Amino acid sequence: MATKHTARGWWQEEAEPGPGVPPLEGELAADVVVVGGGYTGMWAAWFLTELEPEAGVVLLEAERCGAGPSGRNGGFVNAMWFGLPALRRRFGDAAALRLTRASQDAVEGIGRWCEEQRVDAWYRGGGYLQVSTAAAHDDSWRAVADACAELGVAAACRALSEAEVRARCDSPIFRAGAFYPAAATIQPARLALGLRARLVQRGATIFEGSRVRRLDAARQGVEVRTDRGCVRAAAAVLATGPALAGHRPLRRRLTVTSSHMVVTEPVPDLVAELGWTGGECITDSRAMIHYFRTTPDGRIAFGWGGGRVAPGARLNGRVELDRSVVAEVERHLVRFFPALTGRRIEHAWGGPIDVSPTHLPVVGSIDRDRVHYAFGYTGNGVGPSRVAGRILASLALDCRDEVTRLPIVEPPPVRVPPEPLRYAGGAIIRAALLRRERLEEEGRRPDPLTRAISGLPERIGIHIGR
Repeated sequence: MATKHTARGWWQEEAEPGPGVPPLEGELAADVVVVGGGYTGMWAAWFLTELEPEAGVVLLEAERCGAGPSGRNGGFVNAMWFGLPALRRRFGDAAALRLTRASQDAVEGIGRWCEEQRVDAWYRGGGYLQVSTAAAHDDSWRAVADACAELGVAAACRALSEAEVRARCDSPIFRAGAFYPAAATIQPARLALGLRARLVQRGATIFEGSRVRRLDAARQGVEVRTDRGCVRAAAAVLATGPALAGHRPLRRRLTVTSSHMVVTEPVPDLVAELGWTGGECITDSRAMIHYFRTTPDGRIAFGWGGGRVAPGARLNGRVELDRSVVAEVERHLVRFFPALTGRRIEHAWGGPIDVSPTHLPVVGSIDRDRVHYAFGYTGNGVGPSRVAGRILASLALDCRDEVTRLPIVEPPPVRVPPEPLRYAGGAIIRAALLRRERLEEEGRRPDPLTRAISGLPERIGIHIGR
């Protein structure tokens, strides 16, 4: 049977979303209007109902809640400990620790939320395993482990020998690695649908099929227009992920690239043979990262962040169905797990991800502090989106508190080149990174030109990799 290849993917099919909710018709008034029904928008709406239970919250989603990146990602719920060295350099030790601890609280908070709200999103706190698959990547976690030790949080990142790594998952290409306990996995579409259901129960008003065509901000508030309706509110939250690349004030603050996944048929026998029974989510140490995890019925879900750069902001489905990239993902999967040869790949899918130049989420405000936004999760959004949602709720209510002082709120901006340089340059750098990492995995030294081009982003202040 041929692999099923869709834009939505296996998670959303498994979750059985059921009927949607109707679109906006007519005019409404609200205290806060949230644009975007992914994790960020729905967490913002959730925390708005917690901070101000009487507030009128309206959420507008262009398609269906969770239909975008929130419903088709790898389901890794990671804290931000692997970014601690970069966070220290950028923000200082105290601010870096506040942010990493907040991100760990978010990982644990999602688990508590699922339990309290009785949402079966397959939450499993198995930790995160980072591995090396090439000599050039050995010890790439050392700076993280050292930073954690220096700041008194050594348990957040523990280096592992090759034997210790392969005791957790016995892939023949694994070398040494590091283990981060503050991580979990979820079924991403189930979490998104659970959030939608609980928001409706809380009294938030959700409209699906309601693409925002215009947003106007004035001193007295905001006006958001869809094809068939309008919401007037005191404040707006923009939580549309990659689509923010089309919003003029933010278009040079992010790049849109793509990531693609496959999922196998149930292979519990192979999972047992690998010893991969602890529920760990795993990545290699490449910039163009491979990421993989298991499911409760013994499937292996395997993704690659090496998809193409998207030109401009009008995606029009171009990055979701990339058959050549999916074919590459299938080849990589068998390289990691040769015993999968001959086993069925059931489903493949992909989609856009919003990439910030610093590889850190960014939260901020525009339009006289009436409009608040978050973007730039760079493939690590499940946990940090809860942090961003909590910040956005405070900003929308004009409540300056501990979370609004986290360093991802209004950080010094780092800009990307304008189009078409952004797309052309991104494509050239992607090709150089792919060549460099292929040569490294073959045990060969990349040529000077490849090293120079692949290292260009870091030299101009744009961070590549974890």
